[in-house]
Amino acid sequence: MQEEIAVSCKNVKKTFGMGTSRVEALRGVDLEVKKGELLMLMGPSGSGKTTLISVIAGILTQTEGECCVSGIDLNHMPDKMKTVYRGKHIGFVFQAFNLIPMLTCAENVSIPLVINGVDRKMALEKAKKLLADVGIPEKVDIFPTKLSGGQQQRVAIARSMIHNPHLIVCDEPTSFLDHDTGMKVMDLLRSIAGKDGKTLIVVSHDVRITKFADRIARLEDGKILP
Repeated sequence: MQEEIAVSCKNVKKTFGMGTSRVEALRGVDLEVKKGELLMLMGPSGSGKTTLISVIAGILTQTEGECCVSGIDLNHMPDKMKTVYRGKHIGFVFQAFNLIPMLTCAENVSIPLVINGVDRKMALEKAKKLLADVGIPEKVDIFPTKLSGGQQQRVAIARSMIHNPHLIVCDEPTSFLDHDTGMKVMDLLRSIAGKDGKTLIVVSHDVRITKFADRIARLEDGKILP
């Protein structure tokens, strides 16, 4: 039986600016990611990794080409429909965490459910369970500013998965972490990928974590290397 393709990019190009300031961030990317796969996207700084995952997640719109998630080209959707789809089916772990400082950890994690119309009390209960799953049950009522980098990363991961998305995209999830914490975070992501056929794309230049990948794709100068 043919394996299901979760993400398909065909000749994806992305440019920023115009004229002499024009920058080609992606220069014809072809990439397929299978359902249930943990793909690691590696390459030097400035190679286009964050741009590519932002296009895949529907945060950026490609200039040319096609990028489909579960057979749907998000970037041909109206903005409102794209936002709704992304909020239901895609989780994103940002490099800088993007936690809201005036909300507790549980409140931060609950945001995707609340946005999707889930009762706040029910969303908070699920958030507390997920914080226990990622190893910080004692932090549910703590504010993010009181957490270490590794703990904030775990909150961000819990937030990315609370709405049970098909695809989770992580931008440099170990960049602020020491070795032991980085390994624990990757163990967590690896276990997520093994559940319910979830697909993970992890951007990194951290060679210590390559062992967690099912497959590694290398990006350089805006193109996937053969």
